[in-house]
Amino acid sequence: MNALGEAFRAALASLNAHRLRSFLTTLGILIGTMAVIAVVSVLQGFSDSIRDQFSDLGSNSLTLDAVNDQENFRTGRINRLDFEDIDALRYRVPGVKEVAPIIAANLGAVTWRSRNVTPQILGATEEAQVVLGTATRQGRFLTASDDQGGRRVVVIGVDVRDELKMPKDPIGEFLLIGREWFKVVGVLEKRGEIFGFSQDNRVMIPFSVARSLTGTFDKPFMEVSFTVDDISQVAQVKARATRVIRASRNIQPGAEDDFEIQAADSFLKQFNQITATATAVLAGIVGISLLVGGIGIMNIMLVSVTERTREIGILKALGATRRDILTQFLLEAALLSLLGGLIGIVLGLLVGMGIAAAIPNFPPANVPIWVMLAAAGFSALVGVVFGIAPASKAASLDPIEALRYE
Repeated sequence: MNALGEAFRAALASLNAHRLRSFLTTLGILIGTMAVIAVVSVLQGFSDSIRDQFSDLGSNSLTLDAVNDQENFRTGRINRLDFEDIDALRYRVPGVKEVAPIIAANLGAVTWRSRNVTPQILGATEEAQVVLGTATRQGRFLTASDDQGGRRVVVIGVDVRDELKMPKDPIGEFLLIGREWFKVVGVLEKRGEIFGFSQDNRVMIPFSVARSLTGTFDKPFMEVSFTVDDISQVAQVKARATRVIRASRNIQPGAEDDFEIQAADSFLKQFNQITATATAVLAGIVGISLLVGGIGIMNIMLVSVTERTREIGILKALGATRRDILTQFLLEAALLSLLGGLIGIVLGLLVGMGIAAAIPNFPPANVPIWVMLAAAGFSALVGVVFGIAPASKAASLDPIEALRYE
């Protein structure tokens, strides 16, 4: 331990004696590490934000939707779900718990006291509150009696309330949606933005009312969200639902589905795959940068060995072993690389926070501790790997020839 401590002290003294050269030597490692930390911090902050926004949907939630391609739209043969599909899903698929059909109703502007906005208008049943994981911060949500009675009631998002400059408690106020008056019975909890789109710029009206106002009694444009009883049976319930809906839609064996059933977290899984791929590509680019930085360290260390040939000869004459010389030069290379990595981590964090702050409505940058530790450890490893050749050369010098070197 004493020998290792002395080698460490000698390595620090050598680097301190040539501060400018040491800094320039480690610049490649510094830039590479800074780049990876900056990009990872921005990417991780964005990923965390997406996960938070999708986490309340629950992994036991699925969505049934009709599938259309360009040929469908070109020929006008649009696939739509019908109410037989909903009944089949609700009554014939074991394991299904809550079923919530949702209509996107294009009814026009929403007006209050001469002010108007154009939010997303959804027709929904009371099950949507559970299935979509939404809640009301004021008032109540839509009820079964609202739907059965065709009541003109509405639950609004906080952005709609604020943009219309309604009272903080707008319960009991009346809104004009298209040409119909609706009474506000609830305000939804704030959900924030996702990909720059507000989840609070929406209003929800009873499903039956949306059907009547859009004139689509038989086959409205809708999707169906549903939950399962047992989270561990999501895959099995999805398979059963697929078979039942195929039968309900009279799809012949071997024919492709004209619908799709997706888990609520399927997008999140796809997003995680994309970010993992991006991180892998980034790691490759940074690996090349660190490789270049490692070659720079090796070259400077080789020059340092030549400059310090006489010093090495003196050390060997005084009893330093080959192992002592090897350890000292390896420590110097590792410290050079580690120093660049640590500075790069700090600068990368600052750059990442600056980028996140400069983009409007972008989530704050975040870097996991393990990423910083891995970056620092990999930087030191690069120094050791590329320091082996110079250290080996120094340790192999003949002491007599080294003492004669001018």
